[in-house]
Amino acid sequence: MPQSARSDAAGEGSPQTKSLAYAERLRRRQSKWWKKILPVQAPYRWNLRRLHLGHTLDVGCGIGRNLANLDDAVGVDHNATSVSIARERGHVAYSVEGFRESPHAIVGGFDTLLFAHVLEHMKRDEATELVRAYRPYLRAGGRLCFITPQERGFKSDPTHVEFVDFVALREICADLGLDIERSYSFPFPRWAGSIFIYNEFVVVARVR
Repeated sequence: MPQSARSDAAGEGSPQTKSLAYAERLRRRQSKWWKKILPVQAPYRWNLRRLHLGHTLDVGCGIGRNLANLDDAVGVDHNATSVSIARERGHVAYSVEGFRESPHAIVGGFDTLLFAHVLEHMKRDEATELVRAYRPYLRAGGRLCFITPQERGFKSDPTHVEFVDFVALREICADLGLDIERSYSFPFPRWAGSIFIYNEFVVVARVR
């Protein structure tokens, strides 16, 4: 299932999501026996791949759940333990500081910026500034993909700070001068958001 992960522009984030305990919690959730037996990631993998995101910077990559679902992606996260776990799993992932010093930190070097289950871990102005901080790494005309939990998912995690729905995502895009190309509820229609913990808001926007 989709993960909650967080990174921020200044390298200083929520103590909860930056802690060893948070990274281990992500690992435990992914390691549950029924998640190993059932193909629970298949719909979310399909959803990401059908968007054809290209060379992607996964901001707030956590332990690499989305990195595993993308063919060409680099991750960055403010949780050092999460980054270590992602690397152990064979993914290219960096701390905030490590990314800036890496050969991947190229202005205009990515086709897409992915913010999956990240923005809800901070206040609205912090979310906007996070996106603004990483936007220089996006190529001209590149896209940004935002994925946030709906009501049931938002309530399931005590580290969530602010509910980010379609309205909030539209406002963030407007503040940053982004044009929204697609917005939809996944994997079920919007009404399922208060029932199904893994229902998501998905918004794809493009730089003008």
